[in-house]
Amino acid sequence: MSVDQNGKPAAVRVTGTRTVAPAKIRCELATFDLPYITFYYNQKLLLYRAADFPDAVARMTAALADALRVFYPLAGRIRQDADGALAVEGDEGAEVMEAEAEGVAVDDLAGGDCGEEAERVMQHLVPYTGVMNLEGLRRPLLAVQFTKLKDGLAVGCAFNHAVLDGTSTWHFMSYWAELSRTAAGGLAKEEAASNNSSSKQPKPIHDRSLARSVRVRLDLPESAEAHEKTDPNGPKKALVARVFSFPEATVARVKAAANAALPPAAKPFSTFQSLGAHIWRAVSRARGLGPADITAFAVFADCRGRLDPPLPPAYFGNLIQAVFTGVPAGMLLGGPPELAAGLLQKAIDDHDAAAVVRRLEEYEAAPKLFHYSDAGPNCVAVGSSPRFKVYDVDFGFGRPERVRSGGNNKFDGMVYLYPARGGDKEGGIDVELALQPNPMRRLQDDPDFLLLSA
Repeated sequence: MSVDQNGKPAAVRVTGTRTVAPAKIRCELATFDLPYITFYYNQKLLLYRAADFPDAVARMTAALADALRVFYPLAGRIRQDADGALAVEGDEGAEVMEAEAEGVAVDDLAGGDCGEEAERVMQHLVPYTGVMNLEGLRRPLLAVQFTKLKDGLAVGCAFNHAVLDGTSTWHFMSYWAELSRTAAGGLAKEEAASNNSSSKQPKPIHDRSLARSVRVRLDLPESAEAHEKTDPNGPKKALVARVFSFPEATVARVKAAANAALPPAAKPFSTFQSLGAHIWRAVSRARGLGPADITAFAVFADCRGRLDPPLPPAYFGNLIQAVFTGVPAGMLLGGPPELAAGLLQKAIDDHDAAAVVRRLEEYEAAPKLFHYSDAGPNCVAVGSSPRFKVYDVDFGFGRPERVRSGGNNKFDGMVYLYPARGGDKEGGIDVELALQPNPMRRLQDDPDFLLLSA
């Protein structure tokens, strides 16, 4: 066999070389995601008693890096292609900040009676206040702020709502916490991150075409300010946020009252439907609505189980739709509790797979950039869910003392429901509510709202 001048067999001739790299990470945003591009970053605050701040932050930061390898869309940025469609690309990472508020104790913020000063302080413990999801084209999609408190640690997170909903948020938080907790227990970080069989959390499903594969062109505003100027209802009004705690026994009373007059064959009202109706009626009273004033109730319903075929909870992204019902205030307040609960039950039950698809098709035919005021002036809207295991988010130094939302995405009548401070096993529910100041004062003085009367 002959050889060439380099000693290679003459029969073998290299015809070309190239470098092969992994495909760039790209996650197309689905129709379910797009309505939230002009909402704001979702903010969550968790308060802990942690003795060693530097050690806790170092461990949580290392675990965050590992979690982002699995929940990789949160490490990217939103991009818009030549066709106007949106996707998440890249791995630039999340933003992590450290702060200190050593004059503030955990009990100042996690106690049962959080006043205006505590509310003001808490809003400084979460990042990206006032940042619209549109900014995800330039900013990280996840920001985390670790704040050293007098006797603990505040973990404030801001998630781009155009990328994920509440179910995916708490899936990520649970996964991240488990990595940190496992590392604290002595298992090697590499093993904890790579060995999914050791994790109680399922891997996220990133294929958003499973939910919807239609590409939609969006004409985005130049800035958040430019979008807000187009709100036909003008600038936002001043709001007050408060947390009302409903113990398990009170929740049971609310549910029993809603179901008391139902005939035996009727479908019973759920805890959510009963409590939602109770809140709706109380807020309408506090607002002083006239009998002919229309009031609406909206719930951001998880559609994973409503699709045909359904998708599992591990689907990562937005898979929610706002489900509305409305009625004149005179009918709502003049009727029995089961009237309001029945309206909620019907709206939720009617939102089946066909209704979900119709809503998607309507949006795809005429994409819209939403304002909060689109919900109407007398709306009560419920986000989050007491089913989320928020008090199981243990990074290795125990359960959180309190879980709260930040100031973003709080409009007049916005409600966030969380399991009670003691944890979801106790059956109580915390109602975090934003209202204008005068209605809030009337609500706080309403004994029928918290069922203080016998």
